Amino acid sequence: MPPTFPASPTPASSPAPSALFSASLPSRDAVMAALRAAGCVFAEDEAALILTTARTAADLTALVGRRVGGLPLELVLGWAEFRGLRIAVAPGVFVPRRRTEFLVSEALAHAPHANVVVDLCCGSGAVGAALAAALDRPEVHAADVDPAAVRCARGNLADAGGRVYAGDLFDALPDALRGRVDILAANVPYVPTGEVALLPAEARDHEPLVALDGGTDGLDVLRRVAAAAPGWLAPGGCLLVETSERQAPDAVGAFTRAGLATRLAVCEELYAHVVIGVRD
Repeated sequence: MPPTFPASPTPASSPAPSALFSASLPSRDAVMAALRAAGCVFAEDEAALILTTARTAADLTALVGRRVGGLPLELVLGWAEFRGLRIAVAPGVFVPRRRTEFLVSEALAHAPHANVVVDLCCGSGAVGAALAAALDRPEVHAADVDPAAVRCARGNLADAGGRVYAGDLFDALPDALRGRVDILAANVPYVPTGEVALLPAEARDHEPLVALDGGTDGLDVLRRVAAAAPGWLAPGGCLLVETSERQAPDAVGAFTRAGLATRLAVCEELYAHVVIGVRD
């Protein structure tokens, strides 16, 4: 599957899809030509996914038109692949990134028999769904401050029996979870406020600001999560948060100040940095 954010199409200079292929008999080559003309770098991969998703020729024309018009591929398809799962996504909901799969792998390595999982700042619920699929029928909880994300996550976690709450971080969770959480995954926003405008258009124009903006240095939400996490973790339970290479030292410091045994895990292939804190 191509990266989450391929190069943005340039609709102003791109011909309409209907001008490039016949709606009555669309071909893969014609779809690829339309996508290439729009500036899609991974046109071959995208064409295969769009063709698989389309049910009719008219549907195919509409899907290609949305992609050519600049809509992110995942929103065109209505789903994103995450650790082999198809995670439903919707307009206005944060699209799961492939690098976040590393956070899930680290969580499973630390707690392969976790019973209670919390996906905080859950967005689509991809992390919770992936952990539920890999563990043996865990109790799964998720929370997000954005109502659109909550609706999306409820659908993605329905098969796992996951419970999804609306609210600000730990305020959304039931008190009965205090001291019981084995895996607390928090995919917090960590883009510094001044750098949000520099993000690719797919993120900047189509994803909620609350899922991107992490404050002046990008670590405002991370610090809040780290400070409160020990009261929710079970003994030996772990908190995992994704961050950037530049922010990693300060993020590790926030975990350490919260009293967690902390380490930084790095995946060079995915360019992923995950801070892991364990309650003694």
